[in-house]
Amino acid sequence: MNSLVAQADTNELGGLAGWTVDLMDTLGGPGAAVAVGLDNIFPPIPSELILPLAGFTAAQGRFNLAEALAWTTAGSVIGAVIVYLIGYIFGRERTRKLITMLPLVKESDFDHAERWFAKHGTKAVFFGRMVPLVRSFISVPAGIERMPFWIFLSLTTLGSLVWNSIFVIAGYFLGSNWQLVDEYAGIFQYVVIAAVVVAVAVFVVKRVRERRNAGV
Repeated sequence: MNSLVAQADTNELGGLAGWTVDLMDTLGGPGAAVAVGLDNIFPPIPSELILPLAGFTAAQGRFNLAEALAWTTAGSVIGAVIVYLIGYIFGRERTRKLITMLPLVKESDFDHAERWFAKHGTKAVFFGRMVPLVRSFISVPAGIERMPFWIFLSLTTLGSLVWNSIFVIAGYFLGSNWQLVDEYAGIFQYVVIAAVVVAVAVFVVKRVRERRNAGV
């Protein structure tokens, strides 16, 4: 009975969602890794759609929840490492030209990620995994600035695991109603961005006060 429901749910999906489920049906967990990894290399592919589908597919028995989390996180990390290496090898100007050749990607997207990294350093890599577009581009300045690879890898893995877990688990428990995750993803992203902004503001205020007190 479950297999018949799963087949019906899958048949109703089209476009990117249908392609993603077909990929995971064919390749299993590695298919989830490929789909999520492409989000890093081709930002127009939204992880907010892919991740709940990985959870949905796990709920249908293609693989289990632990495998869904492991494979999607592996895909995120591998995609991020590829982008990191592009920045590391090609440098700023050549990487900037290469990145802006991607469809729907603007120079301002690259510049925003670069400014984010310049201001926040290691925190940018961790929290950047949870911010749209920045998630895809934050690996570029990390590579250009030659952030130590193991630090980059650790922060990227942790940030990706946190972000992926939220969406994969939600898709798993919502089942055929996985699209509800995508509807509320924008609200959640704004909450994350607001939290980061508040944290940075507190840090800046604290530093300014410390400098003023030191000058007295």
